[in-house]
Amino acid sequence: MAYGVIFDLDGVLVDSSAFHRESWRLVGRERGFEMSDEFFWRTFGMPNRQILPMLFGNGLSEDAMLELSERKEEVFRSLAAGRIRALPGAIELVRAVTAERLPIALGSSTPRSNIEAILAALGIRSDFTQIVCADDVVEGKPHPEVFLKAAATLALPPQDCVVIEDAVVGVDAARAAGAACLAVATTHAADKLRHAHRVVPDLTYADTALLRSLIDSNRNAPATV
Repeated sequence: MAYGVIFDLDGVLVDSSAFHRESWRLVGRERGFEMSDEFFWRTFGMPNRQILPMLFGNGLSEDAMLELSERKEEVFRSLAAGRIRALPGAIELVRAVTAERLPIALGSSTPRSNIEAILAALGIRSDFTQIVCADDVVEGKPHPEVFLKAAATLALPPQDCVVIEDAVVGVDAARAAGAACLAVATTHAADKLRHAHRVVPDLTYADTALLRSLIDSNRNAPATV
């Protein structure tokens, strides 16, 4: 039976957390706010339009939030340029998936401008013909919209897909979509991700056989009420 693979980006394909954290710090210094480490890690994986109201409450207009979000991502791209690196096993797994001609998509809370820059830098832009990102959804993770739309771009039901995630909100979104979920403990401790179908230290521990087994197990799991 056909199955699809949906990769997250930040924390799955690349170690970008330090650049995101630093970009929030620098923009906070510019604009007179501070994001604590606890808040950063709690919201990592969410889109900016979810993070900013949590940070400022109702203190920013829609236009101000958009401008601040764009500024933060501009600083992120400047910091990451020439320094972004693939996480262990990430490129190899992407290429193994495409070599087997399996449907593959990216489902991320990252803006498209960041995604394009990162995939090009890693040399895997051509592997991802289907991308669903923060620009394409109304609801951010842990809502399942991004993964439901990613599965739809592959013309597959989410039950026939496996999502690869690193964030707690991403695992929640994958499970809510009905997809199988492989979590990588790159940005969160493994015990925080235990509601995924499987947790691995990094993608050197994963191959297409593992992905297929997780989908088969999820398909055959008894229905819950």
